[in-house]
Amino acid sequence: MNARGLLWTMAILAMLLPNCARSESLRCNGNITSEGDSRMSVLYKCGQPVLVDAFCAPVYYAPTLAPVPQPFASVVVPCQQVEDWLYDRGPGNLMATVRFKSGVVQSISYGRTPQ
Repeated sequence: MNARGLLWTMAILAMLLPNCARSESLRCNGNITSEGDSRMSVLYKCGQPVLVDAFCAPVYYAPTLAPVPQPFASVVVPCQQVEDWLYDRGPGNLMATVRFKSGVVQSISYGRTPQ
């Protein structure tokens, strides 16, 4: 295999690997918003989002992926407040969805349609 073929193979493998340690950021009006920023910081840097969706996400047991049962979930372990803010960045740019958990940016994702 020549050098060019090896580079293509490595590029394809890199795209197929999971993006576990990937952290996204969002550029707005010359400012950068990233994970760990507060809602107020994002609002200051990027302005009002096009859409806001707020919901109460279930809480899960620590070692498993099983949700806390309903009688306990509503009384003992409340749900976790989550907000998704959608930013339409204009023609030629993907839409950005900023997810907040407990008032802090948890993730930023991009797509042609809302995530």
